[in-house]
Amino acid sequence: MNRSNNQKVNDFLSDLASLPNHQSEIVLLIRDLFLKTSEDLVEDIKYGGIVFSLSTGLIGGIYVYKEHISIEFSHGAGFADPDSILEGGGKYRRHLKIRSPEEVVQKNSADFINQAVFNS
Repeated sequence: MNRSNNQKVNDFLSDLASLPNHQSEIVLLIRDLFLKTSEDLVEDIKYGGIVFSLSTGLIGGIYVYKEHISIEFSHGAGFADPDSILEGGGKYRRHLKIRSPEEVVQKNSADFINQAVFNS
């Protein structure tokens, strides 16, 4: 587990060990995707999850729910999504529901994270 410069994030990551059904593994996989995408990302804890921002503002976050992990994208409505994988119908936000480590790849999470970082 990569330690964060933010103690709130480190505390959140420590608490992941108590999660069931590979949820901690999924969160760590997704977090790594965000962090590998850009060294300029800043992570914090807000709204009950890990959020990622750039100097231009909040780009997305990871949230833990009972049955899934949600990857939220602040401006996901503008993403290229030819297979209609993203969920949500709000004006700006879209999300992915991830239920297994395999779905992190199957649902093109890395592509959407790249779009979040480089199109913000």
